[in-house]
Amino acid sequence: MMRSWCQVDRARARQVRRSSAVVASMFALVSLSCAGPPTAAASGAAHPRFEIPASADQLIVVSSPTYDPSDYLATFQSFRRANASSSWERVFPAWQSEIGSGHIVDVRREGDHATPTGVYPFGLTMYGTRPNPGGLHEPYHQLVCGDWWDEDPYSTRYNRFVHVACGTAPTFAAWSEPLWTETRGDRGYPYLAVIDYNDDPTVAGPDAPGSGIFLHAWMDAPTEGCIALPVTDLLKVLRWLEPSKHPVIEIGTNAEVGQVPPARA
Repeated sequence: MMRSWCQVDRARARQVRRSSAVVASMFALVSLSCAGPPTAAASGAAHPRFEIPASADQLIVVSSPTYDPSDYLATFQSFRRANASSSWERVFPAWQSEIGSGHIVDVRREGDHATPTGVYPFGLTMYGTRPNPGGLHEPYHQLVCGDWWDEDPYSTRYNRFVHVACGTAPTFAAWSEPLWTETRGDRGYPYLAVIDYNDDPTVAGPDAPGSGIFLHAWMDAPTEGCIALPVTDLLKVLRWLEPSKHPVIEIGTNAEVGQVPPARA
């Protein structure tokens, strides 16, 4: 979710914390990169919400030492395995990723701009304002006028991609995202994958936990709950994800997800 381009003012965080955040983030990335492949000893199994499905052979882990990391940055790691009885292997180097301005939370609500913790699959269609970049394993839809993500918790199509006639204002517009308008160079939605949060079933109404959580391009600002990577890294990930491997993304504090994923399901 990124209404109004997730333009939450980051200057305050930079002025006060930039030096310490950079040092801390570099230290964290070096430590994680040197940690080696996942081992059974470092497991999030103590937290049932963070158990990795046995069917998942591709895993992304987004984590930080605390719920409110400095400068709204978390560590992004990727792993693969041959099957549920195999050990996890690192795929890409550990990267920094942007998270929501509401930080990382265990209990999310619509509009709080937080990034939800837990383990989630990915949607089966990728989207973007640019043409299909090629090399994807999922269907791709280039966004056009009239493409929305319905974020109205009282709508019958809440937390769904919806197309309406170009120039038409849908009843859910006040709450929602006109996806095709999110264009600003390499930022935002040139390409994105949908994280299936609050899906199957979708909880709507006054206690709706939120909608429109995506993996999208870097904003140079905190998001409204999404995970963001520089576009070159984002494309590497999108081209790597394969539905047949049942990829999932695990989001949480280091204590919740464990230092590295479990070696066995």
